[in-house]
Amino acid sequence: MEKNDFFLKRIRELADLSYQRDIVTFSDFLNLNEQNMVNSLRQQFPQIIVESSGGYANAERQMVAFHPDALAFTWEYPIDCLKIEPKSLKFSEELTHRDYLGALLNLGVDRAMIGDILVQEKAAWFFCNKKMTDFFLKNLCRVRHTNILITVVDKQAELPAPKTETIHGTCASVRLDSLIALAFKASRSSMVSYIEGGQVFVNGKLITSNGYEPREGDIISVRGKGRFIYDGTSHQTRKGRSSIQLSLYI
Repeated sequence: MEKNDFFLKRIRELADLSYQRDIVTFSDFLNLNEQNMVNSLRQQFPQIIVESSGGYANAERQMVAFHPDALAFTWEYPIDCLKIEPKSLKFSEELTHRDYLGALLNLGVDRAMIGDILVQEKAAWFFCNKKMTDFFLKNLCRVRHTNILITVVDKQAELPAPKTETIHGTCASVRLDSLIALAFKASRSSMVSYIEGGQVFVNGKLITSNGYEPREGDIISVRGKGRFIYDGTSHQTRKGRSSIQLSLYI
């Protein structure tokens, strides 16, 4: 049985368990491709509500929850947010997303236990499955050569606001290939392989059509490149092109 078959089998088991026991069940943190596969199965679970969260708005890696339509109790996702900061700013290094992820995975943790990692200046915030929180608090002591402090973030207001870069440009038509080319400063033709190769997602849904027309507010993710929000069009130029605005996550 292939990896995707095992994954889909596990998703069906979680949905069935939720329905049979009248409880909430949760997946691990899923990447965009896995989220897309879950979305493709939704119609198979008409008696179950399928929702997802990554711990903050517009998270890329998300945990999926399955629960009966008439659930009689409140619940929350088993997600914690942990903050990493250097013990001494004077002796800290310039650390990247890869450095933080590497430090976490070097502890022998499965990637599926970890959600998004937000890096800003000398600190990082990462989301994890709540059952792993104590393990990280006890075992994560260093990122590269920098000794760190790690704490649990209790308030949503303590999370950093995602940083974005505003991009303006024009397109002959509002098509997926045109928007991706504008966002990543590339030609439309060079973006075709990403779309047709199954590497482009709109709001977590796999899109393989170059001519797909995104809607204002859609989040477009390109694996290996990044993601951005399509903010919409403002006006038509004299040459009949649409004036576009995007917000690129940086």
